[in-house]
This record gives sequence, C-alpha cells and structure tokens, in this order.
Amino acid sequence: MNLENSRCIDKLENERILVETIEQTKLKGARSGYGAERVFYLDKSGVTLKNVKITLKKGSVKLESGALYFMKGKIDVETKAAKGFLKNLGSSMLSGEKMFKPTYSGVGEIWLEPSFGHFMLIELDNDEIIVDKGMFYACESDMEVSAVVQKNVSSAMFGGEGFFQTRIAGTGIVVLSIPVPMDEVMVYHLENDEVKVDGNFAILRRGNIQFSVEMITKGIIGTMTSGEGLLQTFKGTGEVWLAPTQTIYDKLESGYDVTSIDGSGGSNTRT
Repeated sequence: MNLENSRCIDKLENERILVETIEQTKLKGARSGYGAERVFYLDKSGVTLKNVKITLKKGSVKLESGALYFMKGKIDVETKAAKGFLKNLGSSMLSGEKMFKPTYSGVGEIWLEPSFGHFMLIELDNDEIIVDKGMFYACESDMEVSAVVQKNVSSAMFGGEGFFQTRIAGTGIVVLSIPVPMDEVMVYHLENDEVKVDGNFAILRRGNIQFSVEMITKGIIGTMTSGEGLLQTFKGTGEVWLAPTQTIYDKLESGYDVTSIDGSGGSNTRT
C-alpha cells in the first residue's frame, strides 16, 4: 500500500506483534463527480478512512471473521472454534457474535478491512475486559474471547445489551471497534463507587464491577414523576468507559434534527 497520504495514529508493540492504526489523510481516487462530492464532504468534516495493520514477528493473532483485508509474508491460517464447542455454539446463536475466529501465525503483515469508523488498541496483562457485542476486532491468539451472560434478568431485558456481552481475557494486545473517536471516550476509575447511565453508551468495563439496571427513584410513581426510567448501574472497583457522544451520532445517522432535542433526551423532529 502506498503510504504517501497515510500516517500512523496509534500503535502498540511487544516482542510478538506490532499493531498500528493507519489513517488515510487524503483520498484522491474518486471516479465520478458524485463520489468526489462525498469524499469532499468527508474530508471537510474530518472523517477519515482507517486500517488496522498487524505486523507478526513470529507471533499469532485471531481476528473477527471477515475482518481480513489482505496479508503479506509467511503466514499460516487456521480456523477453528474456541474451546467448548457446544457452549460457544449456544452463546454465538444467542449473542450474535461469530463463533469461528481465524488464527494467523508466522512472519509478515496483516491488513484489516478499512473503515470510516474508529478503532482502539488496548493491552491486557493477565486481565479481562467486558465490551459491547460487536466491538471485538482482533487480539493475540492466546487470549480468550467468549460471551458473558448478564447475571440478572433486569440487566438482560432492560439494559440495552441483551443477555450476552463479549469477554476478552488474558495477556496481549486487543483491537476494538468503538462507536466514537477515542478522545471522546470518558474513563471513570471507581474505588468502591458507582456510575449510573441513562442510555446505552457504556462500552467497556474492567475490574470488580457489577452491572445491573435500576430505577432512578423508588417506586413506579417516583419514576413517572421524575421523567426518567431505568438506569444502567455500575458498582464496585475498576473502570467504566463511556461514549457519551454516541447517542448524538446515532440520532444524526437516523435523520433527527438534534438542535431541537428537548430536555427529555429525545427529538420529535426529523430532517
């Protein structure tokens, strides 16, 4: 790939692999006026195309199925289900996560599918994180990627996450696809504390954090008169990562006029 109009905006490296997020700073390949117009507005709004590049140094990674774009070098590919076939099959069917994650081993370069979205690189050291389903993109092959079941019915039914989220555990580098740029993510470090969220924009948690869904006030009458309903609640010691601007982008993508949003957190106007 010609990197004349590219730059590395994030990277993590160890003795096994180097992971970089490569941003295309200028797209010049539009083949029509319509395509050029769309590229122009993307450029002016600061939306850029990105790839994740993984350099294997006799290392091994597993990718989300379909994430590979191209690769170069002496790289072996193996596709197999994670340990516990029947358990993973059931989790995959219920959570929507893909059960088969191909593993790439050897020496060379792996480029993942380009996206106008956002990526986050994170390194775990004998640790684990719980993320929204659909966020996993890649990790080192020795790490465990599995579905985690919500521990109570209210969290599963009313938390906005469904019955399953994704658990990534072990030691190594992880690539996540996130809904907003990293500089718009808020990280709360809790020490026997709690965070309550009115919405579905808590994207990651780590540590001894308990997740539940609670009413904002005691009793149905209090909930009705407060104008609020159920809140995602995170209690304990650890980290909770929030993407508070995600809801605004979701409304924009849906065609809502966010300038007319009232205090209820919604909008009655569509463009």
